[in-house]
Amino acid sequence: MATSSNSTSLSLYPLKFRPIYKEKIWGGHRLHKLFGHTDGAQGVGESWLLSGLGNDQTVVTNGYLADNTITELVEVYMGELVGDKVYEQFGDSFPLLFKLIDADDDLSVQVHPDDKYAFDNGLDSGKTEMWYVLHSNDGQIVYGLDKQLSASQLRQSLTDHSFMNHLHHERVSAGDCVLINSGTIHSLGKGVMVAEIQQSADVTFRLYDYGRRDSSGNERELHVNEALDVAVLEPADSVLIDYKKKDNGAANICQTPYFTVNTLSFNQPIGRDYATLDSFVAYLCVDGAAVIAAADTETDIRCGELVLMPASINDVVFNPLGSCQLLEVYIS
Repeated sequence: MATSSNSTSLSLYPLKFRPIYKEKIWGGHRLHKLFGHTDGAQGVGESWLLSGLGNDQTVVTNGYLADNTITELVEVYMGELVGDKVYEQFGDSFPLLFKLIDADDDLSVQVHPDDKYAFDNGLDSGKTEMWYVLHSNDGQIVYGLDKQLSASQLRQSLTDHSFMNHLHHERVSAGDCVLINSGTIHSLGKGVMVAEIQQSADVTFRLYDYGRRDSSGNERELHVNEALDVAVLEPADSVLIDYKKKDNGAANICQTPYFTVNTLSFNQPIGRDYATLDSFVAYLCVDGAAVIAAADTETDIRCGELVLMPASINDVVFNPLGSCQLLEVYIS
């Protein structure tokens, strides 16, 4: 911990973090072109905006807590940072992971386990996630099956190369939102960029990867047995979340046991009162820019950036720079 021994006597404030960049076989260059993330290198598929996962710890960039990781902050500030209820449940582990994902090519078709499977098999947690589509060049996503199949039928389709014909494909546009519960077979298609909010887990079982090879000429590892153990093999009831933005206010997008996501859309100053909320709040900017006034500080946020509001701060005012849209995320 890079702070002094009396650090907890100092007031917490809105926190910004240095993203972690991940090169991917399907990655592109738009994270740099659109948001200034990365140094312009090709093949960067993910920008981890806030992470307390393993060795991938995001570091604070602003204020007196600069150069500390999110986990170091949770260890010191506990419920004051994340909320008493959240700290009681998750301890020193920050419970969510926030990413930007740029699919310059199709991602593998994959599935994530639920918490029970994860705990029974020595994994930290399952993985439920939500996508907010930032850009789409007439792109599609894969979401579930188009009809019910048995595990043996799905396995056979991988052998006879008919697998992709059994998946539900959905065309998406900017502003579309998709909740991907654990067990859902899914993939991002070429040309789609999303903001992703998920449980803090990096466990993915690949079902299919188009026979692609890595830079060493090897096909990427598949996890067919594990994927079929956890996959939901019935057609999905719905794909895109039905939500409506509220001018100069908050509107709910989704609420799960793992996170609640609202959208804040405003072109004039608006305030939020979190006195009854026992959780941190993360703001992920998906359009425009704003200045966030809280705890006697002003913190700027622009498209592609994230600001973490400690649970100890109740009153927040958002001042748009033109107009702005934020995803407001907390644990309820």
